[in-house]
Amino acid sequence: MQDYSTKSASYFSGARCEIEPLLPGKVERVLDLGCGAGGTLGWLQATGRAIHTVGVELFLPAANQARQVADEVYCLDFEREPLPQDLGRFDLILCLDVLEHLVDPWGAVDRLVREQLGRGGTLLISVPNVRHHSVLLPLLLRGKWEYQDHGPLDRTHLRFFTRSSAVQMLVHPLLSAPRCIPTGFEPHSLKCHVDRMTCGIFREFLAFHYLLSAVKLHG
Repeated sequence: MQDYSTKSASYFSGARCEIEPLLPGKVERVLDLGCGAGGTLGWLQATGRAIHTVGVELFLPAANQARQVADEVYCLDFEREPLPQDLGRFDLILCLDVLEHLVDPWGAVDRLVREQLGRGGTLLISVPNVRHHSVLLPLLLRGKWEYQDHGPLDRTHLRFFTRSSAVQMLVHPLLSAPRCIPTGFEPHSLKCHVDRMTCGIFREFLAFHYLLSAVKLHG
């Protein structure tokens, strides 16, 4: 099991407001896998986007913080432990920078879709882009692949994704075609200007994260 004891408090906090473009309308129930200190769940509830919030968090100190803002929080290892049988289905499931930490993220997605996501519900994930220039340039020019405390080469990452492999992870018989957007291309930002000037040719080298969503069509 990865060691998260050396992570700073900021690693587990903060609302992921950049997911807003992929959020469905107001939903009844939200599950956040790897909820950290509950920042995103608190934001969803405070802004009226969610009514009932449930978090799952492996790291106990962060789970205890999340309990102050979420309706329910379970401290467990999702890959090794079952969720409560009476937890029910959700209208929105979040996996934000979580799947790359798992041994079998594909199996986790399948389990969430089949067991926890309600029909018409949205699965929304975020994964770092290993094709980002901060990874590729040191590798190509200096032969460096150095793990760090955070970012695409976080030393607790077990899996690495490009845009293509991230999209493929959400290709599922019960889900709609995945929607994928890169983060950090806000209007008037330097990254946005560079992307426009280069006609998107280097977009996959500029994207630090990808946000993806898909809707459960049946089952």
